[in-house]
Amino acid sequence: VGRKAVFLIGFASLLTNLCVFQLAGLAVIAFGLWLRFGGAMAEFASDKRSPEYFFIGLYVLVGAGALMTTVGFFGCCGAARESQFLLGAFFACLLVIFAAEITAGVFAFIGKKVAIQEAQKIYEDIYEEYMKNPGKVNRTIYHYHLAVSSHPELKYLNCLVEIHNVIDASLHLVGIVGIAIAGTTIFGMIFSMVLCCAIRNTRDMI
Repeated sequence: VGRKAVFLIGFASLLTNLCVFQLAGLAVIAFGLWLRFGGAMAEFASDKRSPEYFFIGLYVLVGAGALMTTVGFFGCCGAARESQFLLGAFFACLLVIFAAEITAGVFAFIGKKVAIQEAQKIYEDIYEEYMKNPGKVNRTIYHYHLAVSSHPELKYLNCLVEIHNVIDASLHLVGIVGIAIAGTTIFGMIFSMVLCCAIRNTRDMI
């Protein structure tokens, strides 16, 4: 009965690591890279004055996703070979991933105000430089009034408000995804410890 229980736990752990951790890791990498280079926040990244720490949460999230994908392999090997060493290494790596994901989530929520202030400062600097060229201003006003007169449904949006909304939504996504994946990581740590203990008890019985 003990051997059968170990097999069932190992098989379930194998599927969990393959389907959840590796696929979730790839999804986290894709999500982080999209926000950094392809999402709305990429507009701020294109400006040389954008502070690097503005994207620390995204960098941590991408790193955690890459580590998560790699660690999934150790989990599969440990479950398939019933290796306590590999399962222990898997648990330790998951602990590091858990800390990284919590860091990304906390930074996204706490650092939101600082990120918004920095983005608004960049916008104000660009706006001041833009206003120094009357020709650009006149052309912009002309095209703006032309668009509004042709499409009455268009609404005026305050740039600073929109910057606030974009950053707020993006950093909330980073925080939510980081915390959600951290919950999955806790599940993996519990699973690896249960399997490790089951293997040890089975060997003691033999």
